[in-house]
This record gives sequence, structure tokens and C-alpha cells, in this order.
Amino acid sequence: MNMMANLGRARLQAMVAAGSDVLKIQQGLAAKRSNLVAELLHGEEDFFEQQHYPAGDVFDPQTGAQYYYHAHRNEDREHGHFHIFQRPQFLGEAFEPAKYLKTGVGRCSPKEKLGEHWPRGDQALAHIVGVAMDHYGQPIRLFTVNRWVTDETWFAARDVIAMLDRFELRHAWPSSNVNRWLNGLLRLFQPEIIELIRRRDDAVEARGLANPRGDALEDRSLEVTASIDISVERQVRQLRRSIGA
Repeated sequence: MNMMANLGRARLQAMVAAGSDVLKIQQGLAAKRSNLVAELLHGEEDFFEQQHYPAGDVFDPQTGAQYYYHAHRNEDREHGHFHIFQRPQFLGEAFEPAKYLKTGVGRCSPKEKLGEHWPRGDQALAHIVGVAMDHYGQPIRLFTVNRWVTDETWFAARDVIAMLDRFELRHAWPSSNVNRWLNGLLRLFQPEIIELIRRRDDAVEARGLANPRGDALEDRSLEVTASIDISVERQVRQLRRSIGA
């Protein structure tokens, strides 16, 4: 699928600018024999599976953007991954949690309300996307996850997509390079992330319909709902060809 085919020139140019900034940051760190993961973990004595880095997560109180980095297990290609969130209450717009119910998406259960334990109010947060990093500190994959994985508040795809469009980290802690890089990466791959978010909802709905007695959002056998391998360099090349740059 060519996700760039229906994008206007102004949008493509904005994506090229974001990609150029992402490449500049990566190349600048490489020149110092460093990378994004090393930059983020600078000063950490050890790296433990499941632990959030940095401790307490990175949170921007101006915009509600939030992320952390961690690893689940040793994998051949992946060192760890970023989980990127948005706290919707900081966007000046009312976003209501999705009405996904225990007997399947869109169906009503008379016995139990789904979502009573979800973070609410000022604690509500939506998972935007995960970014897997290889052992050289380079991004290799984008993915979305089921609700139980990050204990998020479940918002419908259309709302998460609206949050993605306004995601921004404005401060420099713990690393201005990492924060700028994440801002740029989400803009560079915005069409792909939108598609992943839609596929996330499709995967959960399909699981709910297949098992109407279960709770698709808490189904431990459904963890990663959608994923795509990425290359920053390839994406930037394709974008430049699209605008004739």
C-alpha cells in the first residue's frame, strides 16, 4: 500500500522536513559514537527488563505528551522499545473513552461494565504507538498494543489519531535529542501510524466477535495488535522522490 499517494504536497514537505531532522539527530549522535538509546540511558548503571527508563517516565506538563523506554525479553533484533502516550486532557478538547464492552465490541453486558478500572480524569492516557529499537539504537518497527499491555484508557481510533496529530514534546529532559527525534519520527511516519491505530481497533473487534464471552481488551493472548517494519532512510528517500526533491 502506497500511503503517500493521497497526501498533498504541503504534507509531504512537512514529512520530509521531519525526516531530515530525524536523520540529522541520528547522524550527529553517530558522529559522537552514540545513538538514541545510549543517549536516553546515559547515567544508568544497569538496564533491567520491564523497568521504565527514565524512572517515572518522561512527561511534558504543557502538552500532555509522555513516553518511556523498556524491554520485555531478549530478542535477536530488538534491544527495547519506546511506548508513546498522550494525556488527552491537556489538548483542550473532550475525548470520551470508547464504549468497548465485555461481551464484544459495541455489545452490552448486564453484569459488568468494562473499563471501570481504566485510568480516568487527570490520569487518563492513550497509547499512541510503540517504537522498537535495535541493538545499534536505530528504529526498526512501529507497533500498537492491546489495552492491558500498557494499562491505558481505551479511546477509539479516530480520537487516538486526533491526539497523534497534536503530540509534541517541548522540553529537553532527559535528552533534547531524544525528544526532538520522537517528535520528528511521529510526523515522518504519521500515515503508517494512523494505519496501525486503525488496525488495532480492527484486531480488538475481531477478537471480541470471535470470543463474545470474553473481554478482548484484557485478552492476554492478544498483545501486539499491529506492526510494521520501518527504515528512516528509506522513508525519507521515498518522500523526496514523491516531491521531486
